Amino acid sequence: MKLFKALAIAAAAAACFSAGTVQAASDYPNHPIRMVIGYSAGGPTDVIARVVAKHMSDNLGQSVVVENKPGASAHIAAHDVMNAEPDGYKVLVTSLTLTVNPLLHPDRYKYDAVKAFEPVSNFANLPLVVVTNYDSPYKDLQALIADAKANPGQLTFGSSGFGGSAHLAAEMLSAKAGLKMTHIPYKGNGPALQEMIAGRISFMFYPSIGIANYLADKKLRVLAVGTKEPSPDFPGVPTLESMGLTGFEEGAPWVGMVAPAGTPKEIVAKLNASVKKALSLPEVRQQLKSLGAQVIGDSPEEFRKFLIADKERWTTVITQGNIKPE
Repeated sequence: MKLFKALAIAAAAAACFSAGTVQAASDYPNHPIRMVIGYSAGGPTDVIARVVAKHMSDNLGQSVVVENKPGASAHIAAHDVMNAEPDGYKVLVTSLTLTVNPLLHPDRYKYDAVKAFEPVSNFANLPLVVVTNYDSPYKDLQALIADAKANPGQLTFGSSGFGGSAHLAAEMLSAKAGLKMTHIPYKGNGPALQEMIAGRISFMFYPSIGIANYLADKKLRVLAVGTKEPSPDFPGVPTLESMGLTGFEEGAPWVGMVAPAGTPKEIVAKLNASVKKALSLPEVRQQLKSLGAQVIGDSPEEFRKFLIADKERWTTVITQGNIKPE
């Protein structure tokens, strides 16, 4: 009898919880949503997030308030949202550090991106291009690769820092082309690019936006673009894909939204629908295009599959390149 009563109480409690969850989802959102970003204001992730947040506020009828919490390779923000109430009122807009941090620093970041979060949608990605000094001896990527093979370890590539997108993309190139090169990290893309212009590093991967003036002034040369199709912004420049170097489009830095694990599917679906509405607006697509971004706006399940593939991709690159914290 006692067992029967205990089971009945448990069943009733579960039913109440389920009913409460359904009710919470049905009137969601009824107060402002906090969108946490692990990067400083003004960076690509922040700018894209703010564009989307504005239009999400419009179509949800509630404010989506952006909060910047930079630090620890965006882990401060990730940790904050990871441990938040899974009610849809605190979400994270992040990038590839979400999957890469635990791979590069397993003792420090003890989480799995897919298990610790509910994927909502991948907003966009920011294709990378391979650039070198205009006066360098490399007039195309094949020449650079040939020199790297002939002189193992002699070519240097710059990046915005250890574990960043430029670093990992170059390591990905090393793995795919069978190269051995030397990584020179800097404190940001800006300083790295200036070293490139000064001719002190051989090449680097760089976001496709913000280099038009350097190209016009013949300070930089683009050797390849990391997209599947040729880019109209760089006429005549071949894609890495066309050279048999595949996967760089998927390996480009992305910007997407996740919620805490356990967030009800109904709420995730509402967030996803709101994101898609925002990204479908012509003015939003034009704004993101002007930032060099390619709009994605996928479903939660598609984003989940992407995150799984992202983890596998960088696990392979990190293992093959024997990449370890410096």
